[in-house]
Amino acid sequence: MATNGRIGVIIVDDSAITRQVIARELSRAPDIEVLGSAADPLTARDLILEKRPHVITLDLEMPKMDGLTFLRRIIKFNPIPVIVCSSLTQNGCAKAMECLEAGACEVIGKPRGTAPTIEWGAQLIDLVRAAARARVQHRTVAETIAPVRAVVRQPTRPPTVLLSTIGSPVDPRKVIAMGSSTGGTEALRVILSELPAETPAIVMTQHMPEGFTKPFADRLNGLSRLEVREAVAGDVLRPGLALLAPACHHLSIVRDGMRYIARVTEGPPVKRHRPSVEVLFESVALAAGSHAMGVILTGMGDDGADGMLSMHRAGAHTVAQDDATCVVFGMPKAAIARGGVRAIHPLNEIAKRIRDFATGAHAQAA
Repeated sequence: MATNGRIGVIIVDDSAITRQVIARELSRAPDIEVLGSAADPLTARDLILEKRPHVITLDLEMPKMDGLTFLRRIIKFNPIPVIVCSSLTQNGCAKAMECLEAGACEVIGKPRGTAPTIEWGAQLIDLVRAAARARVQHRTVAETIAPVRAVVRQPTRPPTVLLSTIGSPVDPRKVIAMGSSTGGTEALRVILSELPAETPAIVMTQHMPEGFTKPFADRLNGLSRLEVREAVAGDVLRPGLALLAPACHHLSIVRDGMRYIARVTEGPPVKRHRPSVEVLFESVALAAGSHAMGVILTGMGDDGADGMLSMHRAGAHTVAQDDATCVVFGMPKAAIARGGVRAIHPLNEIAKRIRDFATGAHAQAA
């Protein structure tokens, strides 16, 4: 166990070089202590029981037992926050997505060489701090694969003829903006899997490292009745489409007559993040005003809090995930404290609130 109130970390990776790099980067943070490292899960198991860490960093490709199997055992028998450290290959990204669904808190790409960038080291430290505050929940294999189903999508039609579940047209002026960080991959999966195809356009910012946003969007696309994909500059928003901010790029929208256009830009980090929820929410407040709904979900820090206040002041319907269902109640808490949140709901109710917004029922209930 760590001393002096520091966050204790154990590193599990079969590469000695990677273990050294991660340990060196974490040692730069005065509130983090590396308690030890292991080259395989079986060795790590004994070390974890002895050292009782607050956080584990976990490789996926290892001898004796793969990382996903080991993660599921950790979450089931000794729930400790886990950060997956994965290679940026197609197979590595796919396995990382499975780990997030199984209960991992965060994912980060493997360091490149022995001298990773300053940004990589800072991100790793931030992820460890966020994971140390996280609520770890065990999910069975059945729970993680249950939402995977054959999704029948209707052929794309003009927005004016898309009908909601109660038979009224979807208002093409409506747009839903969602922002999340730690724990957000699971939160977005839960929400999007419960929405009908006839849902107003959705734009999303989830803090994720480079290489992981496209596989994540593809994964959501397979679980949802909506079309979900990584945003491309110039995309026209429409009902039934959900766009995810690409890693290392900000996503925002602008109004063009009666439609909204996606902007994807590099720009400097905002609130230490790129993509930043702040950038997305501020743009939605300006472009859509009272025709928008803002949803701020689980995550560490205050990214999006000021933007949600701007949305609220512009007349948008603003919702935050509640403390009990957040992995980290940081971003929602900050947005609530700023005064920009109109309603607070548990995760399993947010899809319904979005459906209410789509049909106008939220205004009748207010």
